Amino acid sequence: FIAHLFSLKYFYIFKFYQNLLKMKFLEKYYPIILAFLSFLYSVYLWFTGNELEGIYVGLWPITILGFAIAIRQRRNP
Repeated sequence: FIAHLFSLKYFYIFKFYQNLLKMKFLEKYYPIILAFLSFLYSVYLWFTGNELEGIYVGLWPITILGFAIAIRQRRNP
């Protein structure tokens, strides 16, 4: 019974640590992921015949990455 409790304890600690790593990964790379998705959406719009909308959405990755850089510089003194 005691061994089972210890194994559950380490299992939950491992899960907590794993979730923490996922959160740190997303916190660090979410602008890149959003910019890439926006780029893919822009390419989709362009090749489906919506050229102007594709160009407009194509400007989003630059804006997303620019804001991410500005926010990170503001956070780190």
